[in-house]
Amino acid sequence: MADISTLGEFGLIDHLTNDLKLENDSTVKGVGDDAAILDYTKKNTRVLVTTDLLLEGIHFDLTYTPLKHLGYKAAMVNFSDIYAMNGKPKQITVSLGVSGKFQTEDLEELYAGIKLACERHTVDLVGGDTSASATGLTISITCIGEGIEGKIVCRNTAQPNDLICVSGNLGAAYMGLQLLEREKRVFEKGGEEGMQPDFAGKEYLLERQLKPEARKDIIETLDKAGIVPTAMMDISDGLSSELLHICKQSGVGCRIYEEKIPVDYQTAIQAEEFNMNLMTVALNGGEDYELLFTVPVSMHEKVNELKGIKVIGYTTSDPNERVLVTPEGPEMTLKAQGWTGF
Repeated sequence: MADISTLGEFGLIDHLTNDLKLENDSTVKGVGDDAAILDYTKKNTRVLVTTDLLLEGIHFDLTYTPLKHLGYKAAMVNFSDIYAMNGKPKQITVSLGVSGKFQTEDLEELYAGIKLACERHTVDLVGGDTSASATGLTISITCIGEGIEGKIVCRNTAQPNDLICVSGNLGAAYMGLQLLEREKRVFEKGGEEGMQPDFAGKEYLLERQLKPEARKDIIETLDKAGIVPTAMMDISDGLSSELLHICKQSGVGCRIYEEKIPVDYQTAIQAEEFNMNLMTVALNGGEDYELLFTVPVSMHEKVNELKGIKVIGYTTSDPNERVLVTPEGPEMTLKAQGWTGF
């Protein structure tokens, strides 16, 4: 195992980034100077910028999170924010705070995950910083993307009577986290020597937690169908929380139907095993990184034809109306109970 201090800051950066290739025309110069040079002068193009900070012990637990998966996820959560604006991620910068428990090989694994994410989404890694840390591992990634003027989608532009749509399925990432936490508790209590975690048949749930995929495909699907959402967010903190953000910022209410909220079979089975309410998991679990968006009601037929997208309700003109309709008929007030950073 190579000690990071033997390389020094610039040697470490060179070591981790010496094989980078630039893929985007908007990247004029990447890693290797005081700043990257980007060109976003294309007509009708606007620059989108987002930043995410991940802290060891708060946002991830290295007891069960492989560093390659962590790097991949750290990049994906940033790409997801750009897709949620109906844009395309183009560049990222990566800054790390690294404690003494990490070796060069550990950071190679982390960067392998970041590079794989960039490769799959055609994003250039163009810079960053590294520093010693007294509190474990800190990852800060800034993503720069582009959006077409007139097609960029914000949270505050939903209209009354819009359809509320989600991509994929919900709650799987949260159930994956519960599985990992369960096995961690068994390990910490001193389980039998050589005992392996019980993850048979749970691979999908683990992948949703450890290696999420930003929904580039959904953005491409909507574009091909000629659909520009009226408002959009990615689901990082839970469906209920994100939907209420859109409602508050757009000045609308909402009515969604429990029976229409998409849930994977494995999520349902795991919720039952853990004696958890499935709808609570789907509404509040978070970290699904699916897309939540609204479209005009005139798009109903067109949206229904799209694979991987489900209409779950509609917006209303009353901003105080926040309703979950259950299959039996009773209506419940929708509340934000998802992840909060503080």
